[in-house]
Amino acid sequence: MDPSEDRCECCGRSGVETTIHHLTPKEYGGVKLPTALLCIPCHRHIHHLFTNKQLIDLELTTISALQLNPAMQSFIRWIRKTPPGTIPKSRKSRNVRRRR
Repeated sequence: MDPSEDRCECCGRSGVETTIHHLTPKEYGGVKLPTALLCIPCHRHIHHLFTNKQLIDLELTTISALQLNPAMQSFIRWIRKTPPGTIPKSRKSRNVRRRR
């Protein structure tokens, strides 16, 4: 495994299992656009906070934009303190549950 594959590009934690996140949702043309390697908690949290349409509308299509979002900032501060193997329980925000 490439050492960069066990580091989350969002929270910066190392030693984590990563998944591929399409920075531009596939349904909005992101199939061949840049992706990021995110730990499971960060990836889940993004999709629990925002719909794919909101990711586009709010211009959250880069790692830096996601990291600067206030809701993500508080999550990142918290998740950085957890051990790499931890996958916290989470649920979709009301915002996402209403819009799907």
